Amino acid sequence: MTLEHVARPPGTASDRPPMAVLLHGLGADEQDLFGLSPFLDPRLVVVSARAPHEAQPMGHSWFDIDWSESPPRIDFQHVVESRDAILRFAGEAALAYGADPSRVWLVGFSQGASMAAACALARPEMLRGIVAHSGRITRRAVPSLPVPGLAGFPVLWQHGRSDPVVPVAFGHEARDVLGALGLRVDYREYPIGHEISEQSLRDLAGWLTRRIDESPAG
Repeated sequence: MTLEHVARPPGTASDRPPMAVLLHGLGADEQDLFGLSPFLDPRLVVVSARAPHEAQPMGHSWFDIDWSESPPRIDFQHVVESRDAILRFAGEAALAYGADPSRVWLVGFSQGASMAAACALARPEMLRGIVAHSGRITRRAVPSLPVPGLAGFPVLWQHGRSDPVVPVAFGHEARDVLGALGLRVDYREYPIGHEISEQSLRDLAGWLTRRIDESPAG
């Protein structure tokens, strides 16, 4: 398959279960977000993917960042390559684990959140929605022309008000940019830093359950 990963089968049997693909942040790997899987809806196949690039001094990344520039420069070619790899992998994983390819959600943290947004903006028809926690919009990933399928596309954007890594202003920017493009953005802030809290996890899990409930198998 395109990306290294770990997977949790659904706890509730069904012929074509929905699937959540977890996308970790900079310097982590596929195990980082996999610990969230016991808290997610048991109907889901949960697949946690490893980013394709090695990060320094440890872990993996979806795209390189040049910290010598101000503001730091994102390698947009890496964004495009990782975006395409994630979308391809989602289809492969649905086939491999017997999931419904028409009911796939991306759940990303930090860099993974940026990648989830980039995937949604490029190919919304391949996804049922995204959760983006503590991330930012890669502005070059924002389409200059209307993309069919973006209107009403569901997004949960979560951010910590005290985030020292990806300041909350990037969350506000994402909310405004995505809203202007017609996506249905549920934006939530928390009194936390660059992390997932018990409350943000409850909100994330509850949001996914509601989307599953309103998205019956095709």
